[in-house]
Amino acid sequence: MIKVYSSSHQGEICLMDFEKEKYSMVHLWERPVYSLCQAQNSARCLYFGDEKGGLTLFDEREGKVLTTWDVHEEKINSIDFHPEKPHMLATSSTDQTACIWDVRNIKSKEPDSLKVFKLHKSAQSAYFSPSGRMLAVTSSSYSICGTVRVFCVDDFENSHSVEYNNQTGIWPSAFKVIWGWNDTDLYDSGLSAQNSSVLKSEHMTSIPNRLSAHPYKVGYLACSSCTSKVYLWTRA
Repeated sequence: MIKVYSSSHQGEICLMDFEKEKYSMVHLWERPVYSLCQAQNSARCLYFGDEKGGLTLFDEREGKVLTTWDVHEEKINSIDFHPEKPHMLATSSTDQTACIWDVRNIKSKEPDSLKVFKLHKSAQSAYFSPSGRMLAVTSSSYSICGTVRVFCVDDFENSHSVEYNNQTGIWPSAFKVIWGWNDTDLYDSGLSAQNSSVLKSEHMTSIPNRLSAHPYKVGYLACSSCTSKVYLWTRA
C-alpha cells in the first residue's frame, strides 16, 4: 500500500492513494502550507509549517488540529525529525534561523528551542543525517550564493560549511540540500561547489531544484525540475 501526503500554497493537505488512484483532501488550513512531515512514532500525525511561522500538529485519524505553536517569525521551509529520537524536531525558516525543538515540551506561547542557528540568509532546509549525529542547514537567497553548513548534534560548535553558486539565470524554487544513505554524502541540485561530483544526463533539459533519496534502495535518487518533470537516477 503506497500513500503519500502533500501540502499546497492553498493550505490544502491531501493524501494520495496510488493503488486506488484516489486523491483526497484531509485538511484545509487557513494559510499556505510550505512544509509537511509525518511524526516518527505515528505516521498519521502530521506536523506542518505555514507562511506565518506557525508549526501545527494535525491528527489525521481524528481529523482535527491538536495544537499550533508560533515557532518562527516567517514561513517554515522544512520540518525534519531526528531518526533515533522521535521527540526531536528541526525546522528552518525564512526568518534566517534554523531551530531544534523537543516536541514534548514546546510551550504554546513564546516556545523555547533546544538550539537556534542564526544565519545571514534565509534558512531553506535543516535535515538530520541518517544516523542523527549531524544536521545540514541550507541557507540561500535567489540573487546571491548560498551556504551549506553541517553541525555536529553532540557539539554544535563543531561545524563545517561549503559555499555554492545558485545563480542559474532563472527564478527557480529555493534549493535544499539533502542527505544520501550515510553521514558522508550530501546531494544538491543545480548548484556548483568545490569537492563535488556531478550527475548529468541528456534527458535533463531543465534545472532540477528538488531531490529525494529512496529510504530503502541505496542509489535511487529522484529529482524534480522547474518544468514539472521528475527524473530518477539509479546506481549502475
